[in-house]
Amino acid sequence: MIKSLHTQQNKLAESKHQLEILSNGIFKNGDLPKFKDKISETNQYPLKSEKLEILQINVGYMCNQVCTHCHVDAGPGRKEIMTKDTMLQCLDVIKNSNIHTVDLTGGAPEMNPNFRWFVEEASKAGIQDFIVRSNLTIIRANKKYYDLPGFFKKHNIHVVSSMPHWTKGKTDKQRGDGVFSKSIEALKDLNKVGYGKPNSDLRLDLVYNPSGAFLPANQSAMEQDFKKALNDDFGIQFHNLFAITNLPISRFLDYLIASENYEDYMYNLVESYNASAVKNVMCTNTLSVSWNGYLYDCDFNQMLNLPVNSSIKHISEYNEALLYKRNIAVSQHCYGCTAGAGSSCQGSVI
Repeated sequence: MIKSLHTQQNKLAESKHQLEILSNGIFKNGDLPKFKDKISETNQYPLKSEKLEILQINVGYMCNQVCTHCHVDAGPGRKEIMTKDTMLQCLDVIKNSNIHTVDLTGGAPEMNPNFRWFVEEASKAGIQDFIVRSNLTIIRANKKYYDLPGFFKKHNIHVVSSMPHWTKGKTDKQRGDGVFSKSIEALKDLNKVGYGKPNSDLRLDLVYNPSGAFLPANQSAMEQDFKKALNDDFGIQFHNLFAITNLPISRFLDYLIASENYEDYMYNLVESYNASAVKNVMCTNTLSVSWNGYLYDCDFNQMLNLPVNSSIKHISEYNEALLYKRNIAVSQHCYGCTAGAGSSCQGSVI
């Protein structure tokens, strides 16, 4: 069974060590340009926040799965959980700001003991798009989660679910034995209550991450392949597929180094750099909140402990005027969001 870097006491569990790897070697000796130098070539440095529309809240690193590519290094042994007090601070921002999208993530966000209370309270605020990022298997992990599809429907939750492939072999290789079968069961449960149907307002989107050291293929083409295979084999329907590039941090960075693919992967990211993707990267309109309430430009920066460049560091201090137009903190992992068609939590950006 895969163990989290944190459980292994692996050096890569420390964000400082990850940043050292990303700043040295092929980037320090000049073989590849650092990200800030690359975007400077097209007068896009410093990258700035353009608007604050999405509040992405990580309610804890605890998860019932331990996936090979996980940038959060989540797992059953992670005890970092957002408290109700911090959730109340998030609610205050949701109710009194221009945020139109709330995006709950983890770990498995459903494992936070106050998850349902928070969803119920936040859904009263009139959010345009309320996203919960589910790994699907949590729905079938325990009887207390079996009613989640109905709960999601009641609060008009937009479910975004991880699904590496439409085949058992590739899915279980990335996410663990038995994950594919449980994911199929969960998708059927969601379809039963109306999620994913062509004319349904109950949004069900899937997320694809490559299983190895390569970039995702064309998102639209993959979406058609996923839809055909899942419908033909299991009668499952969903709305959109989001193709997300694996960023070279945490558990995926460990994989790259262990498989001796790190340098080749970084060369691939840099050579696939697309200046047109820079203006649409998610950090320009998103604010990421950690389980303990600290603020980051994105979920990836959160995992690397790269806080916002602002005097406002915590959700309890939220001030939109001071966070607006801030300089985004960048490092070489940012190449993952600007390679090819670009990558964000909503998939391709071009």
